[in-house]
Amino acid sequence: MADAPHIPDEAETRARWGAFAWSAENAEQVKVIIGRYPPGRQQSAVMPLLDLAQRQVGAETQTQGWLPVPVMEYIGDQLDMPYMRVYEVATFYTMYNLAPVGRYHVQVCGTTPCMLRGSDDVFAACKNKGLVKGATTPDGLFTLTEVECLGACANAPMVQINDDNFEDLTYDSMSAVLETLAAGGQPKIGPQIDRQTSCPEGGPTALKEMATENHDYRGDWA
Repeated sequence: MADAPHIPDEAETRARWGAFAWSAENAEQVKVIIGRYPPGRQQSAVMPLLDLAQRQVGAETQTQGWLPVPVMEYIGDQLDMPYMRVYEVATFYTMYNLAPVGRYHVQVCGTTPCMLRGSDDVFAACKNKGLVKGATTPDGLFTLTEVECLGACANAPMVQINDDNFEDLTYDSMSAVLETLAAGGQPKIGPQIDRQTSCPEGGPTALKEMATENHDYRGDWA
């Protein structure tokens, strides 16, 4: 189950984010997003606007970003949308952070397929690097959250870190991912074993010629 966020003090949050406004670049992007919907249906843009706002907050704080209440209210005003409707969307999807997170938001899947394939080892690697579930490391670098299925069951166990998935993890490979990020590097995204996306480990087991070209099998089947 996903960890409950620790909502910051409201007075401090409003003092810091009460004057939130779109950056010039994002203001133009907002026009594009709202323009995708018919007149009177601008509330349909709430999800991409929440994501854009979270990314702007992240850029300003050098973190993965989160959604302070005044920022969500700002979006509600722009979309002529009751604040509660905005909150309902933001609280439903775990892609939105309701409390500050670190530069890297480490979301570990603990659902059954990942658990059976070794998510406990992934959590152990995180723990031994100083990460605690539901908390941010003292240096502000990592926030660890346990989440429900992230849709990469064929490559379990896996984690999502910011916008990227890291899959087919072991204790050692998860440790290496965290070490690389801590050192300012970019670890390999996707499977950490010899497989392409969710293809069989070691390469294709059928239609092997399609791995390198759009092979025409019709002559083989005649």
